[in-house]
Amino acid sequence: MSKQIKRLLIGSMVASGLVAVSAIVDLIIDIPYSGMKVFDILFLITAAIVIYMGYETIKEST
Repeated sequence: MSKQIKRLLIGSMVASGLVAVSAIVDLIIDIPYSGMKVFDILFLITAAIVIYMGYETIKEST
């Protein structure tokens, strides 16, 4: 795997991690997304999927 593709994967995993953190904060204190619980849960699920897929892709290519 090229270095550029690996950086792209890591960048997408970091972005998904930030989405997950903001969704968790919203579940706790209702600030970033005004407490929409359904969206927070969907954000957490999709962030976990993206992080998992990125991790598996990096692991498979090395």
